[in-house]
Amino acid sequence: MEPFKKLRAAAAPIDITNLDTNQLCPTRFNKIPLTNPDYQRILFNNQRYQSDGTLTDFILNRPPYRDSQILVGDENFGCGSSRESAVYALVAFGIRVIIAPSFGDIFFSNCTKNGLLPVILASDICAAWRAALHTEPGLQFEVDLEGLCVTGPAQEKHVFSLHPTIRERMLAGLDEVGITRELNDQITAFEEAHKIRMPWAFSATD
Repeated sequence: MEPFKKLRAAAAPIDITNLDTNQLCPTRFNKIPLTNPDYQRILFNNQRYQSDGTLTDFILNRPPYRDSQILVGDENFGCGSSRESAVYALVAFGIRVIIAPSFGDIFFSNCTKNGLLPVILASDICAAWRAALHTEPGLQFEVDLEGLCVTGPAQEKHVFSLHPTIRERMLAGLDEVGITRELNDQITAFEEAHKIRMPWAFSATD
């Protein structure tokens, strides 16, 4: 996955409490491969498109919100099923950060494994920022994972927390598989030594 260190970008407000993963990625799209060039259309598909495929007035269809890389959400963002495709859809659309008062636990974990940074800040801060974004579309935020800080459009700074292990993984652009691959030499050495210690475990049988 792509490393995350610092991002300065425009944000969009998502005023939906208890936003579930089925809204982010409707069930009918769960098996579409990530290689599909139109994968970004999956995100909020029911809200962004009419039955004939034409665009609605949903906020992510409007300029300048449609070019946002940051979302500012409400309580319990990403609740519901565990589908990782909800995160894939966000990343395909170009979202790199979601700021919200709380997240669905599995969704939060899926975000961190795909280079999408979930930032937890107080409800009143998120509400104020969403209101500001409605008033002044195109406002930018700076999110600094190294410094664990978000700078708002009025240059106000808010510190957030993230588990140190997750933070280091995201800074390096590594998921669990990537971390394991970094230990490949040690794993290979262990396997070779294990074969010597217990050759009978590796002998051919009829």
